[in-house]
Amino acid sequence: MWSDRKSLNLSKLCILLFMVGLIVTVVSAPWLTRWFLGFSRAELLGVGPFFLATIYMGSIPAGILLYNLFALLRGIEREQVFVTDNVERLRRISWSCFVGASIGGVSALYYFPWIFVMVAAAFMGLIVRVVKNVVAKAVELQNEVDYTI
Repeated sequence: MWSDRKSLNLSKLCILLFMVGLIVTVVSAPWLTRWFLGFSRAELLGVGPFFLATIYMGSIPAGILLYNLFALLRGIEREQVFVTDNVERLRRISWSCFVGASIGGVSALYYFPWIFVMVAAAFMGLIVRVVKNVVAKAVELQNEVDYTI
């Protein structure tokens, strides 16, 4: 039977897989870039360094996002749901999305399809921001209940 514990473990496993994928992407970025530029039919002469810069710069907010997502799940696992630490983690996750969206927006100047990454990351940042506001209000209410006699 499926349980909350199994769901948390599956989520943590998926985050760890994404972390490994991020590390593999960063390590193999020069090869991936050469492969993509050789495979692409677009006129992409001389943009290899831009792709590398996008990958390396984008890996920073992606790493921060994955780390905070994993920490959020660990807190939930310890029954610490409506706490200020989780609000801060959600805030960092949303800002990581917005930084990634900015990187995608700038990168769209040399390769237009990055605009889709920008839109997706900005939309996810917005969703996480709304969830962060809901959790912040829940923390406020939880604190009020805790101090009510």
